[in-house]
Amino acid sequence: FRGGAELLFDGVKKHQVTLPCQPEPWDIRNLLKWIKHNLLKERPELFMQGESVRPGILVLINEADWELMGELDYKLQDQDNVLFISTLHGG
Repeated sequence: FRGGAELLFDGVKKHQVTLPCQPEPWDIRNLLKWIKHNLLKERPELFMQGESVRPGILVLINEADWELMGELDYKLQDQDNVLFISTLHGG
């Protein structure tokens, strides 16, 4: 989490997680739900909108824009690096 997004997660910028086993492969949609329930500490409305991230949150998967990877439908692979960067700044 970068660009201020880490403030919603107790100031922790990096989380290394092991996701629980489930019958279907994990995708970004399910990862966001898991993050909301397990890592997000405050103000979920500043991070999520519906089942996705809010506009202004850049999502990178292995350093590539998630729009190139299928966004919410991207199937996570072992050792994937998912980065959330807030591009919203106060004035």
